[in-house]
Amino acid sequence: MTFTELSLAPEIERAVREAGYEAPTPIQEGAIPGIIAGRDLIGCAQTGTGKTAAFTLPILHRLRAGARGRLRALILTPTRELALQIGEALRAYGRHLRLDSAVVHGGVGHSPQEEKLRRGVDIVVATPGRLLDHMGRGYVDFRSLEVLVLDEADRMLDMGFIHDVRRIVGALPARRQTLMFSATMPDE
Repeated sequence: MTFTELSLAPEIERAVREAGYEAPTPIQEGAIPGIIAGRDLIGCAQTGTGKTAAFTLPILHRLRAGARGRLRALILTPTRELALQIGEALRAYGRHLRLDSAVVHGGVGHSPQEEKLRRGVDIVVATPGRLLDHMGRGYVDFRSLEVLVLDEADRMLDMGFIHDVRRIVGALPARRQTLMFSATMPDE
């Protein structure tokens, strides 16, 4: 299979080629068509198999059309390092699109993140604690949200984020696509 066969937008396909990828991995082949079709999905694959591209590529494909500057996709992740990696993937794969994203995590000042959120972004990649801080300050508007991703979902629960994740999910529109990705997915 090729990325062309996945029916991704030409701009995204071009960025993937420029990133040096020629063929999708099994998790990408399995997940991308379902995500493009709008289905909720649980994706489980080992670390290093392309899970990030499995959800970022179809999200970029979906958001490339429509209103800009409104939060339409939220990606929650347990660590700042992973949030930064996902933010970099969005920039690389979305380089030929006019979409804007923000990475929201602790360990840095609030002001630059607040300013970016106030200006308006299409995608937010966030750790739960810092996102709740911004929600409490009124800088996050979920009314246009279409997609929620819980990345490393099992680790988020193991690290004690379940209550934070529940608070965030409770603030989101009920009608949305929900995607969960992880290297392991226990029954809980």
